[in-house]
Amino acid sequence: MMPGGGMGSYSMMRSMRRDPAISKNKLRKGTARRVLEFARPYRRELGFFTLIIVLDAMIGVATPVLAGRVVNEITSHGQVRTVVWIAVVIAMLAVVDAVFSYAQRWYSARIGEGLIFDLRSNVFGHVQRMPLAFFTRTQTGALVSRLNSDVLGAQQAFTSTLSGVVSNAVSLVFTAAVMFTLSWQITALALVMLPIFVFPAKRVGRELQGITRESYNLNASMNATMTERFNVAGALLVKLFGNLGAEAESFSNRAARVRDIGVRSALYARALFVALALVASLAQALVYGLGGYYALTGQLSTGTVVTLALLLSRLYGPLLALSNVRVDVMSALVSFDRVFEVLDLDPLIDDDPAAVPLDPTAASITFDDVWFSYPTAQEVSLASLEDVAVLDNSRSQDVLRGVTFTARAGQMVALVGSSGAGKTTISQLVPRIYDVRSGSVWIGDQDVRSVRQDSLRAAIGVVSQDAHLFHDTIARNLRYARADATDEQLWDALRGAHIADTVTELPDGLDTVVGDRGYRLSGGEKQRIAIARLLLKAPRIVILDEATAHLDSESERAVQDALASALQGRTSLVIAHRLSTIRAADLVLVVDDGRIAERGTHDELLRAGGVYAELYRTQFATGETVLNHGVDSDLGGGSLRPEIGPVR
Repeated sequence: MMPGGGMGSYSMMRSMRRDPAISKNKLRKGTARRVLEFARPYRRELGFFTLIIVLDAMIGVATPVLAGRVVNEITSHGQVRTVVWIAVVIAMLAVVDAVFSYAQRWYSARIGEGLIFDLRSNVFGHVQRMPLAFFTRTQTGALVSRLNSDVLGAQQAFTSTLSGVVSNAVSLVFTAAVMFTLSWQITALALVMLPIFVFPAKRVGRELQGITRESYNLNASMNATMTERFNVAGALLVKLFGNLGAEAESFSNRAARVRDIGVRSALYARALFVALALVASLAQALVYGLGGYYALTGQLSTGTVVTLALLLSRLYGPLLALSNVRVDVMSALVSFDRVFEVLDLDPLIDDDPAAVPLDPTAASITFDDVWFSYPTAQEVSLASLEDVAVLDNSRSQDVLRGVTFTARAGQMVALVGSSGAGKTTISQLVPRIYDVRSGSVWIGDQDVRSVRQDSLRAAIGVVSQDAHLFHDTIARNLRYARADATDEQLWDALRGAHIADTVTELPDGLDTVVGDRGYRLSGGEKQRIAIARLLLKAPRIVILDEATAHLDSESERAVQDALASALQGRTSLVIAHRLSTIRAADLVLVVDDGRIAERGTHDELLRAGGVYAELYRTQFATGETVLNHGVDSDLGGGSLRPEIGPVR
């Protein structure tokens, strides 16, 4: 070794600390206790597991002791029968040890996998209950990383190291106890060098904790980038507007940071390994030297020296294993801590403990002096999921200001107004996508906050402008609204949405996979599949958010006919950009800057000469002419999305 090598290594390790904040980052208090709470249902399995570990550790200590007896018999020219019997016992212990080892692995896997199943199920269920604002703020890749990488890290630690931690700890205690009974002097001298390892190990452990957390954050950031760029919409945007070279460079920079973290983590972990291996080798030399002296001077038997040497390997072996386990356990605790962050974020919208099912006959909608502003980041999100240092806690301006209206059962109410006026927000308050800040929303004579969400959502059907389809078959996308629907009922819904002929022409019919977000279908086809899904659900209340925006004139007229029959007798809120829809509405609400500026029928509002009349003049100046030729104009904007890769 070069002179000054120790100081050089220390300087190198110090230079690898990128940020002082990393070393100061600590696990939240109570993380380990919460992990143990998840293990409570497995108390019986843990009891058997611990018993097997203790018995196996006793066998591990007994074998070197018996080996020392064999050496003593040989050196003292003892009986052959004794040596043979000891050898048979050693062989039998080896068989039992193999059985115990398998049983240990079985129990550790059963407990570990069960714990992770519980954790993963809890996290998924909890995330499903989070408000829409949580998903609009959160990076999808970062969130997926919590349920995948972090949970997997915890899973590997439980299944791979749980048995190692317990068995090595028990073995360490038994081995040290036996060694002290054989020669406390040699044992004490062998262990006196442990502080050389223990104190640096604590420092390195703290560094590893910070490195592990930073590694998870960087990997989550990379996952978020890949998730955004690899979906169809993101890939199209990059191809149309992006610089492929800049995208590749940006990703390479993030990947390089992950690489650097990996190198630092490997060096720290190896430092622990090398330090303990060196201490173990020096202790081995001490046992042979001092033990040999005691044997030659008659203070110890040769077999005892052999036993001490064998036991020493079992003493430092567990210490060496536990040094690596510390890294795994710390990674697991960091993983659990990141998952617990998500679990600790309370859903902004949840059922009241006294919530009751929605009245099955209720169909009217009432807004009573509703004020609304979108929740702050601290209410619905986590900084680590947004890839920011600190969450913005500033409250947004009021989006709705004193909105009051009633849609009677069976009525169609059209919401019109400029973009950003608050139309979609109004529609989202009915199914409790968001909750009001003040005022109330009623269905029938029940405040929506007082009814169970499952019964509320069951009574409401929604088709939005950009209807989402899962990467699955047409049949499964339809059955998402009604799981027990028969194929004939699916075809009835498709015929009602005027898409049955198109589906029939597809090679796999109902079993056709629609692709990511339905992009294998054209915009109009995807929209009509979504409308068929609504028809299959047949809810009492229907919300249409520009549901025909992606349809050509011919398809729109066909779907409008289908919707007219589907909406018959049902209460509907329709965000209308089409004149035909507005004319058919029982009530038109003009939304302007979060308020209901005007209300009435189409003809009444035109005669009033107010905001609606101005919108009509500016947006429909040519609309009547176009309408006479069979095409409706838009009110308030909207455009056709290019049809991408229709399945034919």
